[in-house]
Amino acid sequence: MSTEPASQVALEPIFVIEATYAPDAAEMRAPIRPQHLARIAELRDRGVIIEAGGYADVSSSLLLVRASNEAAALDIARDDVYMKNGVWVELRVRAFGRVVRPGEAR
Repeated sequence: MSTEPASQVALEPIFVIEATYAPDAAEMRAPIRPQHLARIAELRDRGVIIEAGGYADVSSSLLLVRASNEAAALDIARDDVYMKNGVWVELRVRAFGRVVRPGEAR
């Protein structure tokens, strides 16, 4: 166990979005997956998305995002080609405190 004091860490307020896939998502997503992944990469490059990925069983995806509030976080997912084309059928968002070093939070 580390004896590092708590002052050496900070909490960055972010949002975790869980996007549920449609039952036939594995087939539906194929033609639009390149567009989806390019957008995720671009948002990562801009620091909006911290992490994103899907479960291997194609049940849902998780996105860790920086946004000003819950509505803005949901807008990020709603604007995705997967949501617009029915690959994702439900979105859930929760506020999350991400542990970072002081100065790492954006």
